[in-house]
Amino acid sequence: MDLSDDRHIRNLTRDDLDAIVQIDRKVLGENRKGYWDRKLAFLNSRSPQVSLVAEAEGRVVGFILGDVSGWEFGVPATVGWIDAIGVDPPHQKRGWATVLIREMIRRFQALGVKTVYTLVSWDDWDLLQLFHRIGFSRGDMINLELKI
Repeated sequence: MDLSDDRHIRNLTRDDLDAIVQIDRKVLGENRKGYWDRKLAFLNSRSPQVSLVAEAEGRVVGFILGDVSGWEFGVPATVGWIDAIGVDPPHQKRGWATVLIREMIRRFQALGVKTVYTLVSWDDWDLLQLFHRIGFSRGDMINLELKI
């Protein structure tokens, strides 16, 4: 893990929009500012929400968004969801995603969360391995979809 001493994890704010858009653009190859603007508009409107950014040398190098379930789909309120995670490509493979996930889990535990869910594409081997190393395994829920 190549993390400098100046690393910092803090709560994500609306002011982080441009940094998140830039990271997302580098990772996915498209500008989704409208999507992220709408997503961050909901910050603090749901309770409780846990969303963080990682900083190095005074700039955002990664982010993670999540919240605690509110009984959607019969899932109890003791479940946390990791909704999105991104790390700036020059900082990938240096432990930033692991630090963000572990800090989110720590904060979830403080809120009484007992189980954490996330969705990962079956063919995203790197992300599957990351979550597996942290201790995630296949859950009991099945993702269903209908293409229309």
